Parts: sequence; structure tokens; C-alpha cells
Amino acid sequence: MSDSKAVTRGLEVHVESRYVPEQSNPDEGAWFFAYTVSLHNAGEQSVQLISRHWVITDADGNVEEVRGPGVVGAQPVLRPGERFQYTSACPLRTAFGTMHGAYQMVTEDGERFDAEIAAFSLSTPYALN
Repeated sequence: MSDSKAVTRGLEVHVESRYVPEQSNPDEGAWFFAYTVSLHNAGEQSVQLISRHWVITDADGNVEEVRGPGVVGAQPVLRPGERFQYTSACPLRTAFGTMHGAYQMVTEDGERFDAEIAAFSLSTPYALN
């Protein structure tokens, strides 16, 4: 399991990833990883998650960028002190990789900012890090 944590303007983004062997098929070059993101608004203003931008890099150096509205079909609003958590997944063609990115946020005043998602690894229990 790997994890990361970043704080941007009071928004804490914590990610934990894990290998999912039952959905992977290494013999066919397919590894599957799940990751759980916990957002905590430790700031003083309500914020809304508008969109996401992920950068996924596999062990061969192949980079894939994923952009889209919200997360898991939601654009959650977090008032001060509130939390939001979701789990998603990422397939890779190698047994090891990394992910990082940003959430595009907007404050209750309409100000936009990018909340950092610090890099974390996607790795099988036996992969060399």
C-alpha cells in the first residue's frame, strides 16, 4: 500500500492505493490498482470540487493524462470541517507506476484554485520501488 498527502489552501488531500490481484492478469500485461481519496476542508471557506486532472505514469515511462468533471459522478461541496471520500481504480500495463495530479476547486466567492494531489505509487507487493 502507498499513500500521499498534500494541503492546498486548507484542503487536505490524502490518497491510499492498493493492488487488486483478483482483477489483474499479469500474464496478459494487466495490473489493476484501487485508490481511496479522502478530502478534508480544514479551511475557513466552503469549496466545491469542479474537475480532476490525473497524470499516470507506468514503469515503462508511458504517461496518460485523465481530465474530467468531478469525481465518481459527483462535484462535492465541502463546508469548513467537512470530509468527502471516494474510491476509484486505475489499470496499468506494468506492475508499478505512479499517479499525481490536481483537483480544480472553486470557493464560495467564485475564486478558482488547483488543489494538489501529491504523487503516490501503484505497485504490486513484489514490485521493486
